[in-house]
Amino acid sequence: MDYKEPCCIFDASQYTGTPDAEPCPQAVDVPAAVRALDALYNAGREDEAEGFLEDLLQKARAAGDWRAELSLLSELLGQYRRSMHEDKGLRAVSDALALIRAHRMGQTVSAATVMLNAATTLKCFGRAEESIPIFTHAARVYADHLDPGDYRFAGLYNNMALSYDDLDDVEAAERYFRLALKIIEKTERPGNDCAVTWCNLAELYGKRDADDPRVEQCLDRAWECLTDPSLPLDGYHAFTLSKCIPTFDHYGYFLYAKRLRERMASIHART
Repeated sequence: MDYKEPCCIFDASQYTGTPDAEPCPQAVDVPAAVRALDALYNAGREDEAEGFLEDLLQKARAAGDWRAELSLLSELLGQYRRSMHEDKGLRAVSDALALIRAHRMGQTVSAATVMLNAATTLKCFGRAEESIPIFTHAARVYADHLDPGDYRFAGLYNNMALSYDDLDDVEAAERYFRLALKIIEKTERPGNDCAVTWCNLAELYGKRDADDPRVEQCLDRAWECLTDPSLPLDGYHAFTLSKCIPTFDHYGYFLYAKRLRERMASIHART
């Protein structure tokens, strides 16, 4: 009942079957690459991340290591959203989906997560309508393999809601934001991701009516989440602040935004 059934933009059968299990030369230590990438982000050196990932991607391709290539493309999808490089982002979407299709990975959780990332990138660059069938496919794979409370559903629901918001389907967007919150709130430290979701809800309501009382309610909840004393003041928190501050600014919460901006600067200076 959670899902609508839009027409698919691709033949989903092309993405399924027996995944390619043949070993190939391991050109890139992906876990080490992700740790190095996180270190760049935590140090506020995002301008170096893109070239770092692109260099590794070329090494993986040269060695024929398609698994590393797919992992790095997934990381680059997020990076291109940060840098707003539309051409690169859309090309990475196409390349990632082509790899999943070629190696029949479409029914695996790992590939579904890459597809979620690809759909989020399509939404980011104004292609929300194209993103919905890909989100829906990822949701079906998750439902087949994961517990309904698995945290990966929260990211899926949040990003799916943003696409529905772009398509002006308020009912669907609100439903998916609320589903995301139910999952996030059960985690040990929900503050960061709950804050982003409450800000998303504030934007959803405020976009239609700036005087909607739910805007204030959502931003108050977001502030409570961000000021939870148990939250680590790390790079991920700084990234969360960068996503929330514009919403506080937009709706006139200038003092809150100022304090959050100062905290973000302090984290970057320390790391």
